[in-house]
Amino acid sequence: MRQTDFLVIGSGIAGLTYALKVAHQFPDKKVVVMTKATADETNTKYAQGGIAVVNDLENDSFEKHIEDTLIAGDGICNEKVVEIVVKEGPERVQEIIDWGARFDKEGDGDYKRGKEGGHSEFRILHHKDVTGKEMERALIDAVAKQTNIEFIKHCFVIDIITQHHLGYLITKSTPDIECYGVYVLNLETNKIEKILSKITLLATGGNGQVYRTTTNPYIATGDGVAMVYRAKGRIENMEFIQFHPTALYEPGVRGQAFLITEAVRGDGGILRNKNGDAFMERYDPRKDLAPRDIVARAIDSEMKRTGTEHVWLDCRHFSKEKFVEHFPNIYEKCISIGIDITKHMIPVAPAAHYSCGGIKTDEWGRSSIKNLYACGECASTGLHGANRLASNSLLEAMVFAHRCFIDVAEKVKSISFNMFLPDWNAEGTTDPKEMILITQSLKELQLIMSDYVGIVRNDIRLQRASRRLDLLWEETEQLYQSSSLSPQLLELRNMISVGYLIVKGASFRKESRGLHFNTDYPGKSHLVQNIVL
Repeated sequence: MRQTDFLVIGSGIAGLTYALKVAHQFPDKKVVVMTKATADETNTKYAQGGIAVVNDLENDSFEKHIEDTLIAGDGICNEKVVEIVVKEGPERVQEIIDWGARFDKEGDGDYKRGKEGGHSEFRILHHKDVTGKEMERALIDAVAKQTNIEFIKHCFVIDIITQHHLGYLITKSTPDIECYGVYVLNLETNKIEKILSKITLLATGGNGQVYRTTTNPYIATGDGVAMVYRAKGRIENMEFIQFHPTALYEPGVRGQAFLITEAVRGDGGILRNKNGDAFMERYDPRKDLAPRDIVARAIDSEMKRTGTEHVWLDCRHFSKEKFVEHFPNIYEKCISIGIDITKHMIPVAPAAHYSCGGIKTDEWGRSSIKNLYACGECASTGLHGANRLASNSLLEAMVFAHRCFIDVAEKVKSISFNMFLPDWNAEGTTDPKEMILITQSLKELQLIMSDYVGIVRNDIRLQRASRRLDLLWEETEQLYQSSSLSPQLLELRNMISVGYLIVKGASFRKESRGLHFNTDYPGKSHLVQNIVL
């Protein structure tokens, strides 16, 4: 058994920002940061485009950023939260700069600012085309200087510990469900350990691996959302899955796709169909810089209309020198597969990218379970609504990491450890005889979600998905109850729960709004706001 005052699950920008702040505020208390992989293998690392922030008040304003966010969110944003994030954002960005993050600058020392889909002004700070990786580097370097932060790598969190583990019956309507810590599978010792904590923060990232093709790394399996749902916490708006319009199309490649950042279109990249036609003007007056939901559906429509598996992103008119300077990672990737951007167009197709819904939190990052906070992509703060505005995610993570820190700073003093929690019971389980029972179920899940619950949906597809997920859930639960635990089994179990929540939310929303487009309900209903499960 292990005890810690502050437990952080996840080592992306949300988790590390929070950990740094509580460690600095409480030098005499221990902060444990836990990750199932290595410290830097997070969704943050793969964020290319940048971070949206208003720090040039001569040419931009908070009001414009707020309005852009609300328009992209399509009527579902929490306006108070939008104002909080936009107005508190500049101070948070300055903090990470002070911690060592380097954003690209002009010759006069001012920051280079990009423009992406849905933004009315140039306000995206970036570091080449690897902004997230640079921010992650700065945070890990800063964490290394804090002697009271302990990193535990290669540990998989199984479940949140609540009154349920003390023998009480817990339901969604149970008041005052409390989090006492977590059970984890130590992947190095293969032992299940109990970690007690006064305050637990979930910063577990996204769930893109639920789909066949995603820009997310292999670790993005929706673990935090699934754990909170099992613990009877509140989850909302899971139907709003953002598909990035322009992932690099490579024939035969499944799993993680290489992202072609939206900033390429911000710099003038043009989407073309197989006939070479610039088609976005037929779908939206903002053309290639329309919000992501519109661009992704337009590409999906063109692919279906022309019978192709991708469209083209035309950058042939770019200056090679400027492209290489701004997008060196993309340039190198394209060259490695035989694409010279000065001569060839880049084949692109939509891929699952970001979950706008998640663990329901309030404006201080508190979940519906006491002493359990959520931050980053796993949380649903109300900022993104029905569709996330490009480059708002890193900003949200830092703002809410700070707000979680502010809220726990006083609260932690009055919380005691619960010392009566049982150890994990693994009696009666055996090693699984065939891994194919897990790997094949994962393939089925990803096919179901991609074919039935993708960019465009309808009631029949959702019904089919629901029935097939029910069967997968039954089979996987039987395996879970009888088998010794493995990361593969735990992730499959979590992803099936996440898939169920996406389908359930999509089935309840009898309208088309933002990222959720149902051909049976093409219009909007003002009767539906947030769908809480």
